[in-house]
Amino acid sequence: MSPRFPKTFDRPAKALSPQEASEEGLWLAAEIALHDERYHGQDAPIITDAEYDKLRRRLKSLGDAHPAALADEVGVAVGAKPKVGFEKVAHDYPMLSLDNAFDDEDVREFERRIQRFLQISDPITFCCEPKIDGLSISLRFRNGKLICAATRGDGHTGEDVTRNIQNVSGLPLQIDHQGGMEVRGEIYMAKGDFAALNLQQVAENKPTFANPRNAAAGSLRQLDEQLAQSRALSFFAYGVAGPQGDDVSQFDQLQDLARLGFAINPDTARLTGADALIAWYQKRGLSRAELPHDIDGVVYKVDDGALRQRLGFVARSPRWAIAHKFPAETATTILTNIIIQVGRTGALTPVAELVPVNVGGVMVSRATLHNEEEIQRKDFRVGDHVVVQRAGDVIPQLVSVVSEKRQPDALPYHFPKTCPCPLASKIVAEFDEKTGKKDAVQRCSGGLACPHQKRERLIHLVSREAFDIEGLGPKQIDLFMERGLIDQPADIFTLRLREERGEFAPLMTWDGFGRQSAENLYGAIESRRTISFTRFLVGLGIRHLGTTNARLLARIFPSMKSLIDAHHLGNLKQVLMEVDGVGGAMAGSVWGFLEDPRTRSMMEDLAAQLHIEAELPKPIMGGKLENKIMVFTGTLANMSRGEAKARAEQAGAKVSGSVSAKTDYVVAGADPGSKAKKAADLGVALLSEEEFMRLLD
Repeated sequence: MSPRFPKTFDRPAKALSPQEASEEGLWLAAEIALHDERYHGQDAPIITDAEYDKLRRRLKSLGDAHPAALADEVGVAVGAKPKVGFEKVAHDYPMLSLDNAFDDEDVREFERRIQRFLQISDPITFCCEPKIDGLSISLRFRNGKLICAATRGDGHTGEDVTRNIQNVSGLPLQIDHQGGMEVRGEIYMAKGDFAALNLQQVAENKPTFANPRNAAAGSLRQLDEQLAQSRALSFFAYGVAGPQGDDVSQFDQLQDLARLGFAINPDTARLTGADALIAWYQKRGLSRAELPHDIDGVVYKVDDGALRQRLGFVARSPRWAIAHKFPAETATTILTNIIIQVGRTGALTPVAELVPVNVGGVMVSRATLHNEEEIQRKDFRVGDHVVVQRAGDVIPQLVSVVSEKRQPDALPYHFPKTCPCPLASKIVAEFDEKTGKKDAVQRCSGGLACPHQKRERLIHLVSREAFDIEGLGPKQIDLFMERGLIDQPADIFTLRLREERGEFAPLMTWDGFGRQSAENLYGAIESRRTISFTRFLVGLGIRHLGTTNARLLARIFPSMKSLIDAHHLGNLKQVLMEVDGVGGAMAGSVWGFLEDPRTRSMMEDLAAQLHIEAELPKPIMGGKLENKIMVFTGTLANMSRGEAKARAEQAGAKVSGSVSAKTDYVVAGADPGSKAKKAADLGVALLSEEEFMRLLD
């Protein structure tokens, strides 16, 4: 694993510069994606939910404080790509994750945030449900019959496990309902069934499962459907997807599902106000051990369907729901070594190697040390007894030193001055021009010549967020690099041709490969020779340019030629800065990537091997503001600006952060400022809040 934690983690989000926030956001997004795959894709998490949630929380706080710098990182994807062997199923409605609360103040702020967004002061009524530690499932019914059961997968595409859920307790296969209906819920394994399964595994000399969640996920996703159906699994429904679930009370909806035969959690409650939620959470925590199933927290959902519709969604989660998690788990072990890992952008991250220790049912042997400042501040030394914490689905972290057990010969750790790569390039830290302070991240100055960076860039290119080349992962990249067959991204797409020319032994003759596996790999590479411009941009590994920002960039410049032309004309930065959600960090990174002849050459060589498809935005068909460019300014009277932007986008509009001649409407509230004046100067239509609302009606 390659964590890239910058030095800013312990500083308040608002105290960071946009550059610092963006750097830390990139690390957070990468770690979250890595461990989403471990949890959702492999059913083999290596750390606890609480640590994962802590990183999600930090990412959100950075996004709130620096929305332009982190527009993309905050929208990091949910889950993992579907497992090979199951048919893929596209979800009609995305299966999103939830934001998290970790303490009482987070819950109170959640309610206040909803009140601010809706511009109301009355306490909010919530439907409160225990958070089952299981596997999310989508159930599609047509005229009362179950036609498809699908896992979450990456939130947009899951796996068809219909045959495997035929005997799940609490999940009817036939219901009294005409037309279509999609029910969402959680499949889990009760504690007693988990214990019985592990006893059976021991009796059959098979490995046991670490916890009920892993057992449930592994059972449901068995390719052997008879084995899957023999496992004791249970189900709780937690909602209805799509328009059918929009206008109704969440609590009443659950009662309706119960009447149709679905199991719902008996501890569900309807409560008003943050104080009532917190009291209910505390009771659930006290009774947690007595439950027949595992829970890892509770979930609060706005009960009123009309309010949920107004609140809507952000990139990866609904605004109207939050998960209140139980605290993290810790253990004590020994720090045996500190190593340095290098990321694709050259960022250096110290990682602690530990005597393996069981923390919450998972063996932990590595933990992040974040950065040089963290090591110095907490004075971690090799040989120390340390407290390690697993609090989420990312690499664990060291909390503190057990000082009374420190050995007298333990020496302070000194951060290296050169990169651990064979070039031993000098380590540099950039300076933020606005703050005049040293940048949070120390980097190898070797650039593309650094083999560590080169490796990480190649791994990023083939990852699911970018080109998504099945069967070409870190192990295979290492193998091809060791044999001198892949050095640059374009080399991936010439492998088969070079084999046919006799430049290396046929892949099918290599250890670990056969005829079929070699053909599968070449086929997977060939299938990605046609690629969308968005995925192409993501694959380039430009700093600050993940999927969401790449999609924004592709909407502005739908082809590589148009992007390069804008760079030649010298107005690339200016055009990017006019787009809502694009900040100076991203604009500068894209410009710098195109300005550097090495990265420019790498991009052009890769493009020469591909057919890159322009990815034009899909308009919201029939939207009343379809393809209109809108800008909001001033204070609105009847809704927050955030709600106004969300409603405009739902109607098909493109919301911009600045006014230009291409702007169609500027909606001006009280105290509009310079944007209204610029709109008047350019002849752009100025709308009042009331006129905007009439456009939506």
